[in-house]
Amino acid sequence: MTPFARNRLAACVVLACSSSYSYAAQTNDYNEIEEVVAVASPIKDSQKAAIMAKQSASNFVDIVAADTIGRFPDQNLADSLGRVPGLAIERDQGQARYINFRGAPFRYTTIAIDGMTIPGAENGRIPRFDSFPSVITSRLSANKAIMPDMPGESIAGFINIETFNPFDVEGFSLATDVGLGNQALGDGDISKFSVRTSWSGENVGISLFASQNSREQITDNREFDLEQVDSELLVNELDMRSYKVKREDEAYGGRFEYRPSDSMNRFFFSTLYSKFQDHEERNQYVFDFAGGAEATGSNLAAGETGTGLAMVSRSLEYGLYENSTWTNTLGADLQLGDWFLEARTNFTKTENDVFLPLPYSLYGAAVASYDVSDINDPLVTLAPGTSLNDIDYGYEMLLVYGSALSIDSLQFKLDAETDFAFAGLNNTFKMGLGHDQREAQGYGTNGGMASLYGIDPSDYVTEQAWHTDFTNSINGTYYDNKQLRADLESASGGLTVTPDNASKINIDENITTAYAMVTNQFKWGSLVSGVRIESTDYTSSGPEGEHSDTFTEVLPSVNLNIDLSDQVKFRAALSTGMSRPTYNEWRASASIDTTEQTISGGNPFLEAESSYGADMSLEWYAGDASLVAVGAFYRHIDDVIYADTTYVDAGNYISEFAGEQWKYTGFVNGDEGHFQGIELNFIGQASDFISESWDGFGFSANLTLLDSEFTTLSGSSFSLPGTSDMIFNSSVYYENDLFSARLNYQYRDDWLSTTENDSMGEYWAAQTRLDLSLSYTLAEPVYGSDVSFYANINNLTDEIDVRYIGTEATPNQIERYGRRYMAGVRINF
Repeated sequence: MTPFARNRLAACVVLACSSSYSYAAQTNDYNEIEEVVAVASPIKDSQKAAIMAKQSASNFVDIVAADTIGRFPDQNLADSLGRVPGLAIERDQGQARYINFRGAPFRYTTIAIDGMTIPGAENGRIPRFDSFPSVITSRLSANKAIMPDMPGESIAGFINIETFNPFDVEGFSLATDVGLGNQALGDGDISKFSVRTSWSGENVGISLFASQNSREQITDNREFDLEQVDSELLVNELDMRSYKVKREDEAYGGRFEYRPSDSMNRFFFSTLYSKFQDHEERNQYVFDFAGGAEATGSNLAAGETGTGLAMVSRSLEYGLYENSTWTNTLGADLQLGDWFLEARTNFTKTENDVFLPLPYSLYGAAVASYDVSDINDPLVTLAPGTSLNDIDYGYEMLLVYGSALSIDSLQFKLDAETDFAFAGLNNTFKMGLGHDQREAQGYGTNGGMASLYGIDPSDYVTEQAWHTDFTNSINGTYYDNKQLRADLESASGGLTVTPDNASKINIDENITTAYAMVTNQFKWGSLVSGVRIESTDYTSSGPEGEHSDTFTEVLPSVNLNIDLSDQVKFRAALSTGMSRPTYNEWRASASIDTTEQTISGGNPFLEAESSYGADMSLEWYAGDASLVAVGAFYRHIDDVIYADTTYVDAGNYISEFAGEQWKYTGFVNGDEGHFQGIELNFIGQASDFISESWDGFGFSANLTLLDSEFTTLSGSSFSLPGTSDMIFNSSVYYENDLFSARLNYQYRDDWLSTTENDSMGEYWAAQTRLDLSLSYTLAEPVYGSDVSFYANINNLTDEIDVRYIGTEATPNQIERYGRRYMAGVRINF
């Protein structure tokens, strides 16, 4: 959209705002909606609460109620959101971490807790959901059509996590969940614990919660460097890895609220601290057959099988990935005459740290055979009489990698609304001001090299064979990586990362917002129109200099809701948005990986992406808890940000590598792009469609068909990262007063993971997931408490995740992680 066109649309919206208007906003009618959610307990009632909230909303939104979350075998909130139409999950080692909202890149989705936006821990923008516990959640709202009182960065959507309020339950309440389980691959232990308690009186409410989860697993990796040469496969390199992983997350917090008598006023303070830790042991061997052929002066023969000399490297590791979020909100809701005010002050601190000490052995050699005729089970076999322990390495070193980013965010927000009558209509006017001051400091991936302090990693090999669902053709055994690291720590006096100036991140960002919106309430529906203004002032400083800039975006939007009947609603929306670069992209610094011989750098001159688009939906509320809906959407994106690759002299960054050409990946603004799709959604209670005798049976399914594309500076075209052509979710369940069973299926086809250059993309192949949940509630309360027992099975069909370069004929990673079993007890008092 040209600036003239955008300003003209803004002017039209402002004119609409100056006329009559009424507002029944989904985001603000807390008392009415929360009262509905609080009574939702069985599956049907929970769906009914969510559907009622959706029907009464003033925009296109999907709701997930808290009780629904509890009845699925969800590991975190990303799993819960993955059942919303148009949302797809991106997993890390089998665990849901990110979501692609409507097939869009992560950055196009904004996350908030009780309306206050949360910076992404890893790079300031991209939210991850694996550290937020479900115990805090009252409901999830996935807003697809954005209104002016929502963040402008919500190009794809805005997800608001509404937390539990102590006034939702009268008097004292206690809810706890204790579970134990097993990860089949590696026989790892799983544990889950959460507790939430609250008390509310006439004026005061208090709630406290705690959550802890632990999961041990094996992640089984095979990675490749393959090429297609004259329709034949060329096997350059095979990488055999086994990871021992222990993932832990914990969360603590609470809420204190005071409500004066005989008023709508309230004052509250809420706090939430959550932390995620990924303890990772790596056991890795890389067999470089192309390097072996070069060393012997021969040519590597094409074919799925072969024998030859392989150059071998070994990597071992016991490292830690850690991120945390601490968010605190002080709020007040005040009725001042005809105006209702909402004031919020929020301080959020996010931290992300990675520390990976890596004993690295290289220049080994062995005669070996390979066989990739079954690409899902690639084989490397050493020559008879040879074992991994016989390989001598020409050079051994200690690589210590690390990265860190800390973001402090101080937000102020004031919203005011009032009802008024005009032309016989009930209307509402709402406006707001906000300011978000952020400071980000840290450093990108940084590596240092050292000796092994006289320690020989081969002394730490054990006789424990790899846990694997692949064929362990190399007869790999685990190393005692924990003891190896402890001895390296002792010998070195402490392992640390000293970041160099080339990798440091220092960004100051101030975002000031203002909006005005009007809702006209008609007999046939409502019209919500308004405009949002966001002004951004940022400074990015680093070894490549300092760059400051200020830019302002004017973001108008219109949401139309028409009640075609008591059961049928039509919605249409026009909206605009923008997406700022992540801090990793905006930094004035670079990160260097000496093992992979790659460099990645930021670009402080990047421009924000801008968008405009439309939404439409037709919704039939077919029964108490049934829904049939079809929707369509389109978003146009200008200045799409993507990663571009070239080759540079490594000596510009590390003098000892002068003359070597290393791959450099940086970020640039490309040309325009778009994403669009059609969403079909069905939630059906059998009693609504067949007969009352089928009460208890239900089925839900949603299908999203997507398309996206953007153009690089060189004129090449790619789909936007995260866009699958098809996303499908379905669930079938049965429940009565005591027993419930739910089988849930998820599918998404191939999607672009990253674009590392403008000629070839890295893709994830199609993924399927089947999960089962069973629960049984005791017929009689136990000391006044409802007690239920549950059993969950995740990944019933033991799926394999595949990533490939360009085409599926050249995969670069295959990953297995196995099934997950858990059983537990829930107590509600």
